[in-house]
Amino acid sequence: MPSKTINSKFIIKAALLVGFMSFNFSNAQEIIDDEKPELLEKPKDSVVNKTRIKADGVAAVVGDFILLESDLDREIAQLEAQGADLKGLTRCELFGSLLESKLYSHQAIQDSVIVNELQIKSRVDQQIQGILAQMNGDMDQMLKYYKKDSEQALREEMYEINKNGYLAQEMQAKVTGDIEVTPEEVRTFFNDIPKDERPTFGTELKLAQIVIIPEVTEEAKQDVIDRLKGFKRDVEENGSSFTTKVLFYTEDSGSKSTGGKYTLNRKQPRMVKEFRDVAFSMQEGEISEPFETDFGYHIIFLEKIRGQEYDVRHILLRPELTQEAIKKAKDLIDEVRAKIVDGTLTFAEAAREFSDEKETKYEGGQMTNPTTQDFNFELTRMDPELYSQIQDLKDGEVSEVFQDEDRINRIKFKILTVTDRIDDHEADFAKDYLKIKNLALQDKQIRAVEKWQTETIKDTYIKINGEYRDCDFQSNWLKK
Repeated sequence: MPSKTINSKFIIKAALLVGFMSFNFSNAQEIIDDEKPELLEKPKDSVVNKTRIKADGVAAVVGDFILLESDLDREIAQLEAQGADLKGLTRCELFGSLLESKLYSHQAIQDSVIVNELQIKSRVDQQIQGILAQMNGDMDQMLKYYKKDSEQALREEMYEINKNGYLAQEMQAKVTGDIEVTPEEVRTFFNDIPKDERPTFGTELKLAQIVIIPEVTEEAKQDVIDRLKGFKRDVEENGSSFTTKVLFYTEDSGSKSTGGKYTLNRKQPRMVKEFRDVAFSMQEGEISEPFETDFGYHIIFLEKIRGQEYDVRHILLRPELTQEAIKKAKDLIDEVRAKIVDGTLTFAEAAREFSDEKETKYEGGQMTNPTTQDFNFELTRMDPELYSQIQDLKDGEVSEVFQDEDRINRIKFKILTVTDRIDDHEADFAKDYLKIKNLALQDKQIRAVEKWQTETIKDTYIKINGEYRDCDFQSNWLKK
């Protein structure tokens, strides 16, 4: 199978397999001006040049769904706002992806895919709160922007968009979710690629790190526990608003704009275990005692129970770090680095003895690539911040000490080293098995999707209007 064929398929189909092309309100952190979106050119070949267009009219009908011209324009503008690289893609290709999404949604209804209405309504609530936060709580401005006469009308439209996206994702999972590849299928896939067309993989590094985290004092822990108990007491005894306290005090930036609200489902684990255990042990209207997770200390207000759904609000506080604790951690990692550099300890030995990062400590500091789940980091796809920290390192050299942070730790110190380097090379079955396996799996999923589409399009009412009838679609949308 030629590599060019593989690449073109993956560019167009990757979006389909993850539900990428389905427009929704959840990504409204960047608001798109519906009056004057900056859009890709009307379908011809490439979509490099841009013009401003206000489109309308029915572009297509797929089963029970219609696609408007403005749907594609809005989708393009939304994708561009999210930073998607649309270079080289045509409107025809993007329109085809929207048709695929509608086909999934239509077939999901035919197959009686069950919609979790409470979950979708909860998501709409969170989206409304998130958009309102960007508009300083001005509902009138929000309604004017979305051209709606009432909040209820906006909620109904958002509900339909979310529901259709949910149906499409469930149907996609039904088509591709159980697909696997055997080692023999991986080998066959690789051998079918002509040798002169096999993909080239970029330079890859194996990295290790040692992390030292400043220790939180017992006094600092007790301080946040006492503060949270005070919040609980003020709400229960004085009638203060829990939501107001969230807005003023919580350190959970992810939920602050929604008043600390999360919806938990007993059947769908989402939060850390300690959080879930506390929430599911509470009565409606109750406020928990302070409890600890890796993220800090919390109190939970259980707002509503709806069957398996629990609406909760929470306040997160993280204990303050003393300057003494920070200095102690910095001094320790400086000492560890010095021992590695002078040969007293190997990097792996130092990691096992001193590192505070559980995920890498017992692997001698060896880091796992979160995308591929192996130890290899491709330079061209590496996180930019990580790349800046290791780009000048020679193999075996120890980096300077970096101060960093993550979702759990506001300050941590780390040193890194390159444990192995693989230069640019043509795909090798043994060395690159996991990458080749992933390509083989995607190819098999694409072929399953193509087969499903071919059969489903035959049995579905589809009408393509106007200029899109001139598109050269990969799928037989025109039923020629």
